Amino acid sequence: MNGQKEIWRPGSFTKNFSWGDGVGISELHAVIRAGFADTMADVSRDEFRDRIRPSGKPDYIPMNFFLFNKVVGGKDIIVADELVFQALSWDHGPAFDRLALFAFVFSYAGRWKGAQTYQRRPAMWANAYVRDRVAKDLGWDERRITADDIQRFVDGDPRYQAETSRKLATNLNYLLHIGHVSDFSEKRVSRWWVDCLFLALDRLIEDSRINRTEVSPVGYQSFLEKSDFLSLTGGRTIEKDLAIDRLVWLYRALGGRGRFSDDAVTARMQELMPDHQLPKHNSDRPRGAVHITNPRLLKSIPPSCTELARLAGFEVLTPDQLEEFDAAAFVRNRTDWALADLNEKGIRPMISIEELLDDTREK
Repeated sequence: MNGQKEIWRPGSFTKNFSWGDGVGISELHAVIRAGFADTMADVSRDEFRDRIRPSGKPDYIPMNFFLFNKVVGGKDIIVADELVFQALSWDHGPAFDRLALFAFVFSYAGRWKGAQTYQRRPAMWANAYVRDRVAKDLGWDERRITADDIQRFVDGDPRYQAETSRKLATNLNYLLHIGHVSDFSEKRVSRWWVDCLFLALDRLIEDSRINRTEVSPVGYQSFLEKSDFLSLTGGRTIEKDLAIDRLVWLYRALGGRGRFSDDAVTARMQELMPDHQLPKHNSDRPRGAVHITNPRLLKSIPPSCTELARLAGFEVLTPDQLEEFDAAAFVRNRTDWALADLNEKGIRPMISIEELLDDTREK
C-alpha cells in the first residue's frame, strides 16, 4: 500500500445484499455476465453500471470488492480477468463461489477516479480475519465462524475505522459460509485452487502496473509466493509447491492476461513458433490444460491457447473431455498407454516381482 498505514473501512459492504439464496454467490455471477455483456473484454465502469441497472442488482459491491479496476486514458475500466473468464465460461456453481470468495479476501480492487487509497485493498479486514483468525485460531472450522466472532475481531483491531461493525460482520459471516471457506484448508491441489492461482497473478501484476513497477515474468513465482495467496489457501505443501512451479510456467507461456486476447495469443505464437500457423478452433468453449505428472493440475483455458499450453508441457483436453474429466481414469489411461508403448518397443523387466520385493525388503 505504498508504505501508508493500513486502514480498514467497510465502505458499501455494510449495505444489504442477499446473494444466492443460500446456494452460492449466484447474484455476483449474474452481475458479471450482464456487466460484461458475455464478452471477455475490459469494460468501462459506466458501461458496466448501465448494463446491470435495469436488473436492480447491486453494483458497487461487485465493482469495488470483487472485480479489478484501473484508469486507462483517463477512463475508469473494469478488467476482464480470471474471475470474469470463469463467470462467462461456466454456469454458476460451487467452484465459482470459492473463486469469488478468494477474490474478495485476496482484496485487490485496483484504482478508479475518486477512489481513496485504502480502496485498492478494500477488504483487508476480511483478509486478516481469514489469515489470522480462521486459519490460525479456528483451524478452518467453519462451525466456529460467527457474526459475533467477526465483530469482536474487527472491533478489537485499531485498523478498523467505522462507527458500526455489525452489518459488516453479518455480511462477511454469510459470505464465508456460502463460499465454503473451510475448503480453503485443503492440502491437495484442486481445480478451483488452480483458478485462484491464475486470478492472484492477474491481480498482482495489474496492481503492480498501477505503481508503475512492471514485474518481469521470471519473477512471477516469487511475486506470488510473497503475497497472501498461500496463507489464504491452506498454506504450503509439497504438492502445492510443485504445482505452483508448473502452473506459473503455464501462466507465463500463455502470456499472462494476454491469454484472453486472440491477437495477443497470435503474437505470442509468432514469437515462440514463427513457422507454426495458429490453428482455427471450431468451438469457443474452453479447453483444458492438464499436467501428466498430476491430473489435479487442470486449468481451463481459452481455445486459442492450446498450442501454447502444449509448449508448456501440458496435455490439452477438448471441451467435452474437460467437462467429463476423471482424474483416476486419466491416470489409468496414461499408465496403460505407457505400458503398451514399452511392450511395443520390446522392453521387458529383467527381474521378477518376487525378486524386486526381496531386494527392497529390510534385511
